[in-house]
Amino acid sequence: MSDEDREVEIESDAEKRAHHNALERKRRDHIKDSFHSLRDSVPSLQGEKVSRAQILKKAADYISFMRRKNHSHQQDIDDLKKHNAILEQQIRALEKAKSTGQFAVSSAVNAQAGAFEESESESSIDGEINHGRRKKLKTSD
Repeated sequence: MSDEDREVEIESDAEKRAHHNALERKRRDHIKDSFHSLRDSVPSLQGEKVSRAQILKKAADYISFMRRKNHSHQQDIDDLKKHNAILEQQIRALEKAKSTGQFAVSSAVNAQAGAFEESESESSIDGEINHGRRKKLKTSD
């Protein structure tokens, strides 16, 4: 092997190493930027200087919290849809009664009318206030 071949091989190794180092730096910078982006996406960590482990832990906690919150909101939506269906049924029954001249509403419609009312007013008997208590849902069999 001549000195010239050895010099080209050394330059080639140095170039390979420099190229590898540049790629590795780019990869580490991308990971660092991704962690900063994740950190800034978690409300309790925005702009704080925390470790990567803390970022991952808080992000996982935040995801769990948001899943529970979404589930709760979906439950509220489902409850409101049921309530709307009952109200629409009451409207149809009242419109039918109005068109036929029968103003007496069936007991089933009356039972459903009070199904979703809240009790926040004063009691007519003794004047006491029911704080935060709700009426139990009435069901018709």
